Amino acid sequence: MLLWSCLDNSDVERKKLLSTSNKWNANWIVPTTQNDTVNVWNSYRKTFQINSKVDNAVAKIAVDSKYWLWINGDRVVFEGGLKRGPTPKDSYYDFVDIAKYLKKGENTIAILTWYFGKEGFSHKNSGQPGLFFEVRENNLEIFSDASWKAWQHPAFGQTDGPHPNYRLPESNIRFDAQKGGFDFVEYGYDDSKQPNAKVLKSPPTAPWNELIVRPIPQWKDFGLKSYENKIDLPFISEGDTLKMRLPYNAQVHPYLEVEAEAGQKIDIRTDNYLGGGALNVRSEYITTIGRESYENLGWMNGHKVHYYIPKGIQIIDLKYRETGYDTEFSGSFTCDKDFYNRLWKKSLRTLYVTMRDNYMDCPDRERAQWWGDAVLESGEAFYALSPSSHLLAKKGILELMYWQREDSTIYSPVPAGNWHNELPTQMLSSIGTYGFWNYYWHTGDKETLEKVYDKMGKYLALWKLKDNGTVQIRKGGWTWGDWGENKDMPLLFNTQYYMALDSYARMSELLDRVPTTDSLTAVMAQFKKDFNQIYWNGKAYRSSEYKGKTDDRSQGLAVVAGLADQDKYQAIYKVLQKEKHASPYMEKYVLEALFQMGYPEFALQRMQERFSKMVNHPTITTLWEGWGIGSEGYGGGTINHAWSGGGLTLLSQYVAGIYPTSAGYETFKIKPQLGFLKEINAVVPSIKGNISVKIDVNEGFLMELSVPKNTKAEVYISRTFGKPQLNGKAVTYKESDTHYVLWIIPGNHRINAAGENKK
Repeated sequence: MLLWSCLDNSDVERKKLLSTSNKWNANWIVPTTQNDTVNVWNSYRKTFQINSKVDNAVAKIAVDSKYWLWINGDRVVFEGGLKRGPTPKDSYYDFVDIAKYLKKGENTIAILTWYFGKEGFSHKNSGQPGLFFEVRENNLEIFSDASWKAWQHPAFGQTDGPHPNYRLPESNIRFDAQKGGFDFVEYGYDDSKQPNAKVLKSPPTAPWNELIVRPIPQWKDFGLKSYENKIDLPFISEGDTLKMRLPYNAQVHPYLEVEAEAGQKIDIRTDNYLGGGALNVRSEYITTIGRESYENLGWMNGHKVHYYIPKGIQIIDLKYRETGYDTEFSGSFTCDKDFYNRLWKKSLRTLYVTMRDNYMDCPDRERAQWWGDAVLESGEAFYALSPSSHLLAKKGILELMYWQREDSTIYSPVPAGNWHNELPTQMLSSIGTYGFWNYYWHTGDKETLEKVYDKMGKYLALWKLKDNGTVQIRKGGWTWGDWGENKDMPLLFNTQYYMALDSYARMSELLDRVPTTDSLTAVMAQFKKDFNQIYWNGKAYRSSEYKGKTDDRSQGLAVVAGLADQDKYQAIYKVLQKEKHASPYMEKYVLEALFQMGYPEFALQRMQERFSKMVNHPTITTLWEGWGIGSEGYGGGTINHAWSGGGLTLLSQYVAGIYPTSAGYETFKIKPQLGFLKEINAVVPSIKGNISVKIDVNEGFLMELSVPKNTKAEVYISRTFGKPQLNGKAVTYKESDTHYVLWIIPGNHRINAAGENKK
């Protein structure tokens, strides 16, 4: 019997885990009069005196849902705030250093807030717009209170229909410049006729409750840029739709400058407005008279921005601002076959456009943190992005488990306001070897695992075994295994359940939960025996109740889970040569199984066969939800689904061969599986520093590598290349049947082997 660790899932536990040490002095404030309840934009201003130089001034700012901040007329934050919430009840707050914007004498703070006022697959509505602002330093105190001015901005409003689909909490944005502008952010603006704010309570207070510090950085702002298809400006519109090309699929804020008569409507949307088969966000700008400029504050994504500008308007300028998660594209992979280079780059572009407040399945239809997607996305980020990206995975882990319900179920997407169903296989994946444990293995962040460990135990305790030792299928709210046909659901459940046990066992050992570790070890050994006895038929894994074609997903998952031993590899290899049913999501595990079983040539061949249509597409820079677009795809057919980027991870982890052998890369291995490739150049941005590997096997074997400080590399050289030398000298190594193994200390090194390449 498993020794599951359980805690009471009460408000006491929630506050204990999440509460901060802050004693708040400021209050939540709102405008005295609020005309709308959905898609509400409010303006706030505060004027104050500073008598001496300010060296330190950190503002703590909270809203539902977003804000823009100016101090003394200078913009400080472009779209602050995070979608709610860290738990179903609580809210995030930002931590912003404002000292450099302040001056001796009179100062002004101006804030524009956007209250979504509705729920979606990525946001929990509090039901109340509001602003919280606090600065508390030795010589400076600024608190949101009745001295602030607050009013609903008159220019913002709802567009006419149609409106975005129900999955999005964001609304279309309409800005009527005849009703107002952005003069309120200017230093010299006269706000004397504006009403004072209505004061509510100090935190923690309903409906925002506890305030939890923002766990990820503010967005990266790439600045206003010109479109790729430059046009001669200015010119008079003929009433056509201008389709302005972006360099790639990106999160953007369209900008325009025009001269017009009052009351003309300009429509702005992207070519992804119908991405995923559902209505997404768009905006409308209503002109005032004369020369004017406007930047849409809500982001949208696509490859092109479409401006419909009525006839007779003079178009002076069109630009866009890209914003996104603040991380660097620090990883890389290139080889001598360009297909894989393009796959890696398109995977990275897809990953980046699906990161913001949370990992997203897609940036248009849903913007939702489905955990099947998040598992693959976080895995890709470890190989492609700088370590700041790891904070988004950490945020997702904590949100997933802090949203655990009283019945111990967990579900995604969370945060969420209008979704509550459990997808059991995705939940097993989230807490499994490729989810929580992979996060720890790449980061060494033990503290996060400690916070979620007991909650994992409670969830796993919901799963029961049959009399034959295999797991009972839990239907949850949606019994989903993958898109596509020929899904052997019992196998999908059992393989992912085993990986969840594996992750929990590893965490138990890490956290010194000895009785649970011992219990899990015994349970897993018996489960593996029962699984193989029940499902292996001598040629493949199949469940007795399944009548379709042999499921390639399940064979791959059995291998990567460790349920299939080497004596089954040849048979599974034959199955994977024939059966190709997995979606791009599950294909990652099929391909990984081929690498783990030692078939790199076929893994690369199948990768190219399966992904060629999307990789070779001449204009779409991202990977798709399914193998085709729209009706040829799955689930609506978005063209930007990061679950399709598993090839990025595989090329870096298996082809270049770079993978940690201890948590946080204190030690790591380089064991390349080149297959038919001859040249590899890869960089992995580990938390210890960049690991770089360059391999050339055109004549003999040459590897150039860089090992970061405070690490040690275990390097595998195939025996087919002959005995290796390190930096031109003989070196001590260990031998296996297939490889020479060298331990390499930090620094830049060169390994060569001049023996005949028998391959």
